[in-house]
Amino acid sequence: MEPIKERKKRDRNGIKRGVLIGFLGVFLLNALTGFTQDTTRRTSEPCYRCRLRGLLIGETVVYSTTIYGLSKAWYNNPLTNFHFFNDNHEWLQIDKVGHMLTAYQIARISAQAYRWTGLSDKKAALYAGLTGLIFQTPIEILDGFSPEYGFSVGDMAANIAGPALYTSQYLAWGELRIQPKFSFHNTPLYKVRKELLGSTWHDRWLKDYNGQTYWLSVNPSAFGSRDSKFPRWLNVAAGYGIQDMVAAETPKSIERGYRPYRQYYLSLDIDFTRIKTRHKALKTVFFLLNTLKIPAPTLEYNGRNGFRFHALYF
Repeated sequence: MEPIKERKKRDRNGIKRGVLIGFLGVFLLNALTGFTQDTTRRTSEPCYRCRLRGLLIGETVVYSTTIYGLSKAWYNNPLTNFHFFNDNHEWLQIDKVGHMLTAYQIARISAQAYRWTGLSDKKAALYAGLTGLIFQTPIEILDGFSPEYGFSVGDMAANIAGPALYTSQYLAWGELRIQPKFSFHNTPLYKVRKELLGSTWHDRWLKDYNGQTYWLSVNPSAFGSRDSKFPRWLNVAAGYGIQDMVAAETPKSIERGYRPYRQYYLSLDIDFTRIKTRHKALKTVFFLLNTLKIPAPTLEYNGRNGFRFHALYF
């Protein structure tokens, strides 16, 4: 991929995640007390049908406006015939994990909103799964008509996997037992290509894949017996990261003197939503914190250095 095209696509991926998660995060905070209430215990019966109608209309209007504005900003050249672009070899596939996490978080946040409208957990999970998919799909389709990009089957598969992971758990278990999470730390690699990896901290946590780690945080107590002494809030997390990628493609990173490699992690984590509290604001804080993997002692394995232990890794 040419450097300019590489940079533009990288910028779009970062902006896409930031805009979509940011929009839904603000939407959640605006309904702070409503979305986090226990929907199984209601002392009054508001008009839940009205809430659902208003929520769907609001989502449609805001999202349509957002997509229209972003399409004007992103797609500067006239659209062409629909075509595909295979980017599955780029960034050691960590960008696909990022797509999955984004779509999952959209579904997770949306589900809270749907519960606020009176839907059951399973119905909310189904609606949220569709929302997570719908929020991403139009952008991928527009990419297919853009001469600068192209429809990525890998991106689309990841966009489906995220909401599917959320919805399937509620259909199977009635709760979340496996949760994708995110962590980030600064790396010096951004100095090599600031235009690609970001010049400021805000840019780097979106653009520098070398500092990003994606996790699957599993709650062991949910798979055990109710009499288990294992803390219900304690999780075990498996992570994936990359290093020394200063270009989208591995050979181009090697040309610049770097040897890209994959990193695998095993660590402890906290499921904040399993910490019991009656405080609605604290429930919201816990809900938002569950997007992030907490800093914790971590065992790393990579093909270059073998096993490494981090006393505290984020």
